[in-house]
Amino acid sequence: MAAVLDSVRAFFAPTTFAIDTENPSDVVARENLLDRVMGPDRRKKSSEKIRRNRVPAEGLALVARDRDGHVIGSVRLWNIEAGVNDEGTPINALLLGPLAVAPHCGGKGIGSALMRAAILEAKKRGHGAILLVGDAAYYERFGFFAEKARHLVMPGPFERSRFLALELTEGWLDGAAGMIVPSGRMLASAPVRRAA
Repeated sequence: MAAVLDSVRAFFAPTTFAIDTENPSDVVARENLLDRVMGPDRRKKSSEKIRRNRVPAEGLALVARDRDGHVIGSVRLWNIEAGVNDEGTPINALLLGPLAVAPHCGGKGIGSALMRAAILEAKKRGHGAILLVGDAAYYERFGFFAEKARHLVMPGPFERSRFLALELTEGWLDGAAGMIVPSGRMLASAPVRRAA
């Protein structure tokens, strides 16, 4: 992970931010950032149904920090099954999102740096494809297109033109069809205390 992050840092140097792996102390800052950027309805999205009560894919929860160490951007990727192939075998993939950058930091390349770091790290970890729901005009620059996701559906309402995929391994999504379902680890639930 360090080599990938160093290469992204070098690409954007000199910068006023750094890309880093998310740590437990970032949770409150990340959630506040997502609430500000995505609005109060962010938890109603179809993508949220896949993420709910799940842990992000190993090593694929990234943040951007300003010079003072404050979280100013976030991206996370989640383990999913992207339908099944022609033989009926589930296709392992990742779902990206949300990607968010603090409004006062827009236009500084932070979102692009987070995307590039996430894609590089996912590829390094051997993942075959990444899917997302987002603005095609923005995500096409990273290689995401609707064509590879055309026979896949999200659980709940989604805009077909915004459902995009990037193959990290050529042909990974060939024949993929069906519903996107979560496959990642569940959050550990806190022990329930019972009255004596």
